[in-house]
Amino acid sequence: MAMSASEIESLIRGALPDAQVTITDLAGDGDHYAAHVVSSTFAGKPRVAQHKMVYEALGGRMGGALHALQLTTAIPN
Repeated sequence: MAMSASEIESLIRGALPDAQVTITDLAGDGDHYAAHVVSSTFAGKPRVAQHKMVYEALGGRMGGALHALQLTTAIPN
């Protein structure tokens, strides 16, 4: 079963409460999304660690309920 953009956003915000999250459905099929996540929690962490934090927020749904996620992360200006 595919995930909705709002469900993805909710999971990310649950783990990173200060996050600004933008989700885009890339293919219109509910399986291929892009996520842009901005959080002060990422400060001082390498990009790989930032992405790991987001994937952990999704609770193992990658590859199952969520087929593909194009992820970008950033620290607030």
